[in-house]
Amino acid sequence: QVQLVESGGGLVQPGGSLRLSCAASGSVFSIRAMAWFRQAPGKQREFVAVITSGGGTSYADSVKGRFTISRDNAKNTVYLQMNSLKPEDTAVYYCNTLDQTAPWGRGTQVTVSS
Repeated sequence: QVQLVESGGGLVQPGGSLRLSCAASGSVFSIRAMAWFRQAPGKQREFVAVITSGGGTSYADSVKGRFTISRDNAKNTVYLQMNSLKPEDTAVYYCNTLDQTAPWGRGTQVTVSS
């Protein structure tokens, strides 16, 4: 079973950048579509971006053109490069398989504020 540990969050000013990482355990990582999700205070968890085993990507409209998802199968790691950050991007960010069948990690807090 895949286990997930997110890192890289922090406090950043509007317009700034952060790079999130998600380290996954489990030998099947390379064949799974992996995704980033986020949950803002008082809101439901929402989809942010997905990357397939073959490297195909898709994004939520709210982050398209600003965020880039990538993966390194040799390191069992998926990344989320976040540029031009906005206050509305403030949330706890999680990674999971696209079908969300892995146990959720603790996430990493991203706060965008001046």
